[in-house]
Parts: sequence; structure tokens; C-alpha cells
Amino acid sequence: MPDQPDFLVIGECVADIVRLPGAPDRVHPGGSPANVAHGLARLGHDATLLTQLGPDDNGRLIRAHLAGGGVEVRTDGAPGPTPSAVVTLDGEGRASYAFDIAWTLGPVVLDRRPRHVHTGSIAAVTEPGAAAVLAAVESLREAATVSYDPNVRPALMGDHGDAVRRVERCVGLSDVVKASDEDLDWLYPGREPTEAAEEWLGAGPALVLVTRGGDGATALLPGGWVYTDALPVEVVDTVGAGDAFMSGALHALAAHGLLGGSGRERLRSADRDTVRDVLRHAAASAAVTVARAGANPPDGTELRGALGPG
Repeated sequence: MPDQPDFLVIGECVADIVRLPGAPDRVHPGGSPANVAHGLARLGHDATLLTQLGPDDNGRLIRAHLAGGGVEVRTDGAPGPTPSAVVTLDGEGRASYAFDIAWTLGPVVLDRRPRHVHTGSIAAVTEPGAAAVLAAVESLREAATVSYDPNVRPALMGDHGDAVRRVERCVGLSDVVKASDEDLDWLYPGREPTEAAEEWLGAGPALVLVTRGGDGATALLPGGWVYTDALPVEVVDTVGAGDAFMSGALHALAAHGLLGGSGRERLRSADRDTVRDVLRHAAASAAVTVARAGANPPDGTELRGALGPG
């Protein structure tokens, strides 16, 4: 198996204030990019997160959580409060979000160049910080593969047409893109998610992953579609499920030698069985996460247990 690549994840940290009817609020470390970095580190990868954290209780909580999981945290040193989100769960554990977030990431000098860069969510589309994110991706993508998850948050996306253009620019810079069917429904109302995914594949990525919650997930590659079912599990909540899917997918892509500058051409010629295995790992990672509270992705032992024999 090839050496594991170094991962650089660029994006926001968020203190998720989880609110349930009749229960006290609980604060969980969150933020989609931060969750992906944490998931990769939990799976044994060398993961660095470039982000912003405030000098407050929430910032200290998140930094300790990420460092405890093995993530190297880098910030731009800018002052300001740690972003937060009130996460309200319904009776079936589905989450809705209300955000208090400013994203102003400035340029940061990196002491080593990663083999793979992941970004997405608020950080890739919210100015003024989005400009620094895209500049970093553009400067690194020649020697690194790139993945992107729009993780659409309608309340923070601004004008719809502008948001679509920003998302499509990120898609065009990426080798791997992951989106939920809900993301695609918001971006392209009235269109089938499969149609949107096919358009994205034509814009440059080698692989487009579409998650469908309890209905499983699909992957589109030049050779066609690949499907996988969601694993049967009792859902506690869905916080961080998509991020765990993303880290599980990247873990499997790395194991198959499909990431990094040297892996880019192999990624573009990956066969359906390989992509099916990537989907299987991603779905198993998400299943572990939804079976417990908060964005708590699996480690390697837990992921192998969820995958079972085969």
C-alpha cells in the first residue's frame, strides 16, 4: 500500500451548540473542514488544519479537541471570536443550523507542501477569507490533488447566482468533489442531482460523490455511476455525517494510491471496483458517526469493524 499522503485542510472551525427539546445545550467542536481534518487524523493520517480560532473558551475547546485527535492546527493569528452555530435537532436527529460566523482568513506561509488539499463549506465561498482559500488551492494544486465539499448553508451563501458561480469555480479546481442531494437541490432547483453531478464531472473533477442520507450514496466517474447502500444503523444524530463520509472517502483514495500529484492520473483512470470500495469506506465512516452524538468520526479499528469482512 502506498505511503499515506500529507493532508492540508483549509477551512472554518465552529462551536456547535447542540439544542434538544427539554435538554440543556451541549457544545461540540465542529465546522465541516475541521471535522474532515479530525476524521483523517483519527484514521492515522498526517493532517494539518489551516483555520481561524478565537482566544475564547470555544476556541480552546476546539483546539484541544483537534490536537487530541492528532491534527496540527495552524491559524493566521487574527483576533476575533470563535465562530459558533446553534444546532437544533428534530425528533429523528436531523440537524438545522443558525450561524454566528465571520471568515477573514489571511495569507499563511506553509513550511511544507501537502500531497492533498481539502476545502469547502463556508470557508470557500465567504469573503474576505474565501479569496485566501482559493489562492492557496491554486498555488498548491499542481503538486497536490484537491477535494471540495460545498456543504451548502443557505443562510450564509448570499445571492444564489453568485453562490453557484463561487461553488462552480471551486469544483473546477478540484479532483474530487462531494455534495449531498440537498446541496445540489439548493444550488440547482428543479434539476436532478445526477444531472448536476454529470455537469460537474465535465468541469474537471475525476470523481463526483453524491450522498443521499439513508438512501446511500453514488459516485460518478468517467466510466459511469457506482452505487452503495447506507449501512443499517440506529441514528443518534446526523451532525458531522457528511464530513465523516468525506474523510472516509479520502482515507480509501489514499490507500489505493489515488491522491497526490503522482496519483492524479491513476485517479482519473480508477475503475468501478476501486470506486465502489471508496464508497463503502465512506459509508461505513458516516454510519459510525451517526450512531453517536456529535461529529465523532471513527478511528481505524472502528472503521474496520463497521466494514465487516470482505
